[in-house]
Order: sequence, then structure tokens, then C-alpha cells
Amino acid sequence: MKKQSLFLLSIVLQVTFVSAQTIMPVANAEAAGFSTERLKRIDNAMDEWVQKEWMNGGVALLVHNGKVVYYKAAGYNDLAAKKPLEKDAIFRIASQTKAITSVAIMMLFEEGKLLLDDPVSKYIPAFQKQTVLDKFNAEDSTYTTVPAKREITLRDLLTHTSGIGYAQIGSKEANAIYAKNNVTVGIGVTNSTLLEAMNRLGKLPLMHQPGEKFTYGLNTDLLGCLVEVISGMTLNDFFKTRIFDPLGMKDTYFSVPPDKAARLVNLYSEDASGHLQKSGGNMLNGPTVANYPLLKSNYYSGGAGLSSSIYDYAVFLQMLLNDGKYNGKQLLSRNSVRMMTMNQIGDLSLGADKFGLGFQVVTERGSARTPAREGTFSWGGAFATSYWVDPKEKLVMLFYRQLQGGSHGDVVEKFRALTYQAIAD
Repeated sequence: MKKQSLFLLSIVLQVTFVSAQTIMPVANAEAAGFSTERLKRIDNAMDEWVQKEWMNGGVALLVHNGKVVYYKAAGYNDLAAKKPLEKDAIFRIASQTKAITSVAIMMLFEEGKLLLDDPVSKYIPAFQKQTVLDKFNAEDSTYTTVPAKREITLRDLLTHTSGIGYAQIGSKEANAIYAKNNVTVGIGVTNSTLLEAMNRLGKLPLMHQPGEKFTYGLNTDLLGCLVEVISGMTLNDFFKTRIFDPLGMKDTYFSVPPDKAARLVNLYSEDASGHLQKSGGNMLNGPTVANYPLLKSNYYSGGAGLSSSIYDYAVFLQMLLNDGKYNGKQLLSRNSVRMMTMNQIGDLSLGADKFGLGFQVVTERGSARTPAREGTFSWGGAFATSYWVDPKEKLVMLFYRQLQGGSHGDVVEKFRALTYQAIAD
């Protein structure tokens, strides 16, 4: 009996230890190198932004040295009903999907399934013999082309230097050409598969010669398609089995399940007078509707399709800050993370910063303009979600709202300044 009791106790302790590993520990602010008093400035600022109707609500999460030092929500999920926004709410993270797709590609790279300088046409023949837009007639969307000087590669896609533009939210030329050929931003699509759409994209002209410019576009949707073709799995299954389950990310989906639908945050936009209202109609200059995360679809947009909680995404970012490891699982090697978070676009212009393999990267010049240290990597989503990872400070920062458009985007930089001023170690 005694041996049996000891055995059961050991099992309980093991389960408790494993469960504890899956959750980032919460730390006292002072013990974790932050000032409790200065963190209150974030509380005050978020409350002020809600009162001024600069946002209906928001959630902020700070992780320092692997420990949560700030995790709070402010404001409302429903302004009219004064229903509070919960901190475990599920947000449309849109382009924050790109970092996860980029990690998936690097996982296949580490397995010897691909090389970053492979031509895309090696895996999807529709991208052979591509052309580049030469002249465009805005009146009828006709155009002429010239041959591409070389084929586009996976590295071009990871760095957004391929010449592929964005549908619906890109240049007037890209919007028109892609619309005529039923290529969309990739969310809310229920009548096509990703491969079908990418095959159509492959026959359309690039917006510029490969490697000559940084042009934000459907590159990561194409990377998601490559994950499917090369792995033999849907992007949904690859993400779940290879990334989400190992990291314990339980609230990240292409299609939010019915039992979690109530946690999906309402999407707001500004009316003509600047007041916030729920977004119910078309979004992103197209037919996409606000409830798209609740729709069943086999089209998995690697560039914009996911919804997630702020905590789930913090775990993903902490894995990258840990050189590819989290919760006893190693998804990437430290050298792959190094490659992803260093300048990969050379002298091409991206303001004061550069771009790696899926991330904007702060340069020395960029660090002079903001508190972020050189090497900080980041991106965000079209519906007002943002993140930053500062390796030198060992700091993960996330600030989530859920707005389409809006005139108070500067609160993002204010939040970042408020975070850095609270560091006290």
C-alpha cells in the first residue's frame, strides 16, 4: 500500500510539473526588474484611451526573462452594453500569422526538405517563366509585361522582395490585376483552396523584378502553400501538430471552434464623426466579413488567416526568444532563429529598420528613434495587434486591440514607450 501511494504521489508530482511548464510563471514586477509604480502608467494610459474612445478596449502582456510581469485588459468588448474585454479573449491576428508560417518553413529547412534559395517553381510549376508588370492601364486594368530576370525563391518570399503584391490592400495595379483573377487577401475564403489560388497567382505578373525592392504582399500565403506541398499536410494540420500542440497553444485557430466562439472579440471601426462602431459589413476593400474566423474553410492563409489569444502568441514569441525552445520542446535551432532575426534585405529600404526572414528588425539607426534595442524584431496585424521581441532586454511585449482603420494608431508607439520606461533593473 505504501509503495502504491508513493507511486501515485510521484505521478501527481510529474503531472503537476509538466502542467506548470506549459504556463509562463508570473513574477513580482520588482523581482523581475520592473517598477510596479511605473507599470501603473500603462493602466492609466489604457483607461484614458478607452475614455477618449481611441479604442473600445485592449489587452497588454509583458514577459521579462520568461516571466509574466504585466497581463491586463482595459475597456470593453461591447461598448454599448459595457461588456468588459477579457484578457483571454481571442483576436483576429491577421498578419501575425506570417511569423508562424515563416517558422514552419524554417522547420522544413532544418529537416532538409527545402533550401531557402530554391526557386518556387521547383515545388509549384505555375511559377515558371514569370513576367514583370511593365505598363498598366487603369481604365480597363490591361497591362503589358517584360520577362522576369530570374525566378523567385523562398528567400524572396520570406523577405517580401519577390515582387508579389497584395490583393485588396496593395497598390492600385495589384488590387486590379488580382481582383480580375480572383486572388484575394486570403481570409474568409470558402470557395477555393490555397493551392488553387496560388496557381492563379503564379500566372500573374510580378510588381517588380525579383530582389530589387521590398514590397509587402502575398508572399507568406505562397509560403503557406509551399508548406502544404512539401510536407504533405494542410497548413492547419502542420501548425497544430508541429507548433501549437508542442507549445501548448490552445487558443490559436484558422477557424475558431463553436465552443470558443463567444471569446472572439468584436471588431470595431470609426464612423464619419470618429466614434467607434461595430464592424459588420465588408472589410479590407473586399467581401471579407467580420465573423470570418467562425466560418469553416479549407483555405488556410499563411499570411493572415489565424486568430489567437495574446497569451498563446506570447508563448510563441518566447520560444523564439529562447533560441527556438519552449516547454522542453525545440522547434528550431538557435542559428535558424539568428537567420530569421537579422538583416536579410541588404541595402534595400525599410525606413530606419531592416527585414529578416519574416520579421522587421531594428537597426542601430532605428534604435536611436525608439527605446527598442538594436536587434528587436516585430510585426503586427491589420486589425490593430502588435508585438515586439527585444533579445537584449530579454523582453516580449504585446498590445492587442481590435480595430479596422482608425485615427489613433500612435497609441502603439506610446504603449512601447510606456513599457520601456517601466524597466527598473
